[in-house]
Amino acid sequence: MPVSAVSRLRAVGVHKSYRKGAIEIPVLRGVDLSVRPGEFLAVVGQSGSGKSTLLHLLATLDVPDRGEIHFDGRRIDNVSTRRREAYRNETVGMIFQFYHLLPELTALENVLVPRMIRDSFWRYRRRRTIYRERAEQLLELVGLSHRRHHRPAEMSGGEMQRAAIARALIAEPRLLLADEPTGNLDRQNGRAILELLRSLNQSQDLTIVMVTHDLSVTDRVDRVVRLTDGRVQRM
Repeated sequence: MPVSAVSRLRAVGVHKSYRKGAIEIPVLRGVDLSVRPGEFLAVVGQSGSGKSTLLHLLATLDVPDRGEIHFDGRRIDNVSTRRREAYRNETVGMIFQFYHLLPELTALENVLVPRMIRDSFWRYRRRRTIYRERAEQLLELVGLSHRRHHRPAEMSGGEMQRAAIARALIAEPRLLLADEPTGNLDRQNGRAILELLRSLNQSQDLTIVMVTHDLSVTDRVDRVVRLTDGRVQRM
């Protein structure tokens, strides 16, 4: 059976190590992971367990030492730089623990940044009204329309994370990868962000992979796997 028939995203026998001077530090030791279309999957594990490394490999921000990454039945870790960039720009949305909003831009402008990067200057100018309307709709979707003209320094942590989620959705991705999206938030805001992600997963049939050390997320996702000693353990 082809991979695309059973999974949207798949890691097969993935190994990854890093070097510190002359010392090689193994992080992932043969990870096998399959994510179904429309699934909300949480990968849990202690700090340093390799969760972020795995997410970066799934996003093709890095490449495995051994093993393969597939999306919709096609291998994506060994393609050209241009094709990996196209995959990230057109297929994947990413949410980071530290938001990575540009401080000099408003929430609306931050949401538009991926479109500015992806499009040529003239294409963006031709379509900027459409993109702006889409960005405003996304800010409303995440409950942030009243903050669209505020800069990050004028927003709370929860509001900045909502802006980051809207930014991740501007290119209409099929896959959302979230790296500790509640890690810098208090419990109340963290739960609100999880509810928002769950709502997006269900209303837009959006496939989500979230890595976290917070076991309290288990009641908000479809499935949880644990990363231990560089391998995925079922829970």
